[in-house]
Amino acid sequence: MNAPVTFDTKSLNGGLAERLVVIGNGMAGCRAVEEILARDPARYSVTIFGAEPRVNYNRIMLSPVLAGEKAFEDIVINGDDWYADNGITLVSGDPVVSIDRASQVVIAQSGRTEAYDRLLIATGSDPFIIPVPGKDLAGVVTFRDLDDVDRMLAAAEKGGSAVVIGGGLLGLEAAHGLSLRGMSVSVIHLMPTLMERQLDEAAGFLLKSELERRGQTIVTSADTAEIVGKDGHVSAVRLKDGREFAADIVVMAVGIRPATALAKAAGIDVERGIMVDDHMVTSDPAIMAVGECIQHRGACYGLVAPLWDMCRALADHATGSPSGYEGSVTSTKLKVSGIDLFSAGDFSGGDGAEDIVMRDASRGVYKRVIVRDDRLVGAVLYGDTADGSWYFDLLKKGEDVSGIREALIFGQAFAAGGALADPNAAVAALSDDAEICGCNGVSKGKVVGCVLGGAHSLDAVRSACKASASCGSCTGLVESLLSLTLGGEVESGPKTLCKCTKFTHSDVRRLLIEKQIKAIPQAMQELHWTTPDGCASCRPALNYYLLCAWPGEYVDDQQSRFVNERMHANIQKDGTYSVVPRMWGGLTNPKELRAIADVVEKFNAPMVKVTGGQRLDIFGIKKEDLPAVWADLNAAGMVSGHAYGKSLRTVKTCVGSEWCRFGTQDSTGLGVKLERMTWGSWMPHKFKIAVSGCPRNCAEATIKDFGVVCVDSGYELHVGGNGGIKVRVTDLLSKVATEEEAMEVCAAFIQHYREDAWYLERTAPWIERVGLEAVKSALFDDPDAVARLAARFRHSQQFMQDDPWAARAAGDESELHQHLAEVRPLILETAS
Repeated sequence: MNAPVTFDTKSLNGGLAERLVVIGNGMAGCRAVEEILARDPARYSVTIFGAEPRVNYNRIMLSPVLAGEKAFEDIVINGDDWYADNGITLVSGDPVVSIDRASQVVIAQSGRTEAYDRLLIATGSDPFIIPVPGKDLAGVVTFRDLDDVDRMLAAAEKGGSAVVIGGGLLGLEAAHGLSLRGMSVSVIHLMPTLMERQLDEAAGFLLKSELERRGQTIVTSADTAEIVGKDGHVSAVRLKDGREFAADIVVMAVGIRPATALAKAAGIDVERGIMVDDHMVTSDPAIMAVGECIQHRGACYGLVAPLWDMCRALADHATGSPSGYEGSVTSTKLKVSGIDLFSAGDFSGGDGAEDIVMRDASRGVYKRVIVRDDRLVGAVLYGDTADGSWYFDLLKKGEDVSGIREALIFGQAFAAGGALADPNAAVAALSDDAEICGCNGVSKGKVVGCVLGGAHSLDAVRSACKASASCGSCTGLVESLLSLTLGGEVESGPKTLCKCTKFTHSDVRRLLIEKQIKAIPQAMQELHWTTPDGCASCRPALNYYLLCAWPGEYVDDQQSRFVNERMHANIQKDGTYSVVPRMWGGLTNPKELRAIADVVEKFNAPMVKVTGGQRLDIFGIKKEDLPAVWADLNAAGMVSGHAYGKSLRTVKTCVGSEWCRFGTQDSTGLGVKLERMTWGSWMPHKFKIAVSGCPRNCAEATIKDFGVVCVDSGYELHVGGNGGIKVRVTDLLSKVATEEEAMEVCAAFIQHYREDAWYLERTAPWIERVGLEAVKSALFDDPDAVARLAARFRHSQQFMQDDPWAARAAGDESELHQHLAEVRPLILETAS
């Protein structure tokens, strides 16, 4: 290796900026340019060659793109404006194929040449393809760039089976994404332990068990013999022991190798990687290299965090103030399918090493730290990674831990003397150079600097220094730093669902779908609930969100409902209940009135009252009589009015054109149709509809959640009204010409509200929070949106309206179910 040389080519070029050519438009190459620009923005004229026809994006976020959690636009690091603003020439989709070191020129695939004063090689790594028969078949892909993701998405659209060869991080992320896309996935891993470079045997076993519980097939100690094809396309993977797994696509994720071919062909010193010194300079003093393609002091790095250290050292050297890179102690903080994992250092144990282990089976938590000579040398955390940064800081600094040996496994708060009352204590104790965001190489000191510089919210910090802007696993640390730095001045974001979780309502709704969570205990485990069984706030919310997300799959948890919903009755202050049977659109008939009168007499109900929603409320019913009351009402064809549920309550109507001299449309008939369409639908909160037959608005449609005002030309549809403590007049959503259109928009609006609002949020505060234009956009920007939302509503209704609607009190309900079977055809008939 040559000693580093500092160039002063400005004097050679008549004072012009030096020509810096970068081979590689990935994370390492562009980060190095960012660091150089931060130190001396005028020093270089920069040209970047990229093999992909795209701007610089975050490659480690390809997994969320595959899983459908993000779009490409969400993972772009530097868009077109960054290149333009900094005077950078980007040559995309035209990779460099050779380097003429004598002439200091690079030649691209297109034949384009570019002279350089300084050359930076940042070619990254190449995926390793195991040399087995069938490896070149169509349908065998790797997982390294956006084109690979597109190929996997195309396969997933057709459905079928996928086999992922390799149980490392990339392989498991590919398997997770394909599974979310609906494919049946098998993971084949050569070693006995998944992610054996990051996890020990115990943590690997927990990970394997959890992935299998989610429906993936995990096969370890499995050696691939052949990829079987049919008509030139992959059809199966066969193992050496004879087992065979069907495959419509095979993802090779068995490892990476430094991409050194270009440097080697140019005569630059190469071993496993391109050899560099502490200043990231190669054997040619005019050529630097950085990232996964390099070898430094015998080590090659495949993780993101070391790249940032390399780029800082490279930029220091390239701008005349060399510092030097001394290598990196690597840590891995991961989220595999929503499972928290952390590993750092050497966890192999052995002579002279002491293992300290904690297992908490009920929480699915496993922790192991390895101590040698009173120094922490390794750590593996599964299920609870909150102390990962602290362990990593201890490991990097080689601090003596003998004084906290007994408390070490329990985390920083215990080691600091049990200061559990302050959740920020662990973060406050971190040093300024402690790593907060591994994805973007951001230290605690940098985050604090951004906050002091005016970034007073999580989004502002993300914009200022990119901490928490990628995978999001460090969000809690960043929020703690915001709180510590600003005290009470932190700009608050959305409130968390309840005290049991740090997630907001929106986060929980999104994660239930992304992670395919279909049970309340699973939600609490995977989303790190801080209480064993939740509370009265979160359990009903989780139950509703799961019902909404997985109609027909999730089984309604009655014990997670409020008592009124469980009993199908409103509890009154004397301990008795009131019962409200449904009257479609406010209409009734002698049979229904007779049934109500009979119930009142039979059970000595002391009062019957007409409600504001045009129904009869029967008061004073004893709890033990509720099943029998509902049996009698069901026998008359009457179902629950849900006057006590977070659901459709009433559809209030006026008499409309049939009787009223001012009526313009059949408001009563439309009200009945709307109620039959929407009854039994669980909502974030109570939901009321009204249909007024003319603009005189006798049904008070303009203070309802969904109101229809009939006019000569058709129907005005109003939303977001509230006639309660805080009166809110509706907003005009749209105008339609026919009843069918009114019903379709109503169904679409309700479904959007159900899918977007937070639990216990009425339509009025929901619309005030998100804005009427956002609601209109969701319904009308796409001409097919209303039809899709309405279809989802109808799909969920077939499960909700099929649910027994009578009281859920303890006792024999066989007689009740017999009555239900008799009246069900009448109740479920369409209004047409």
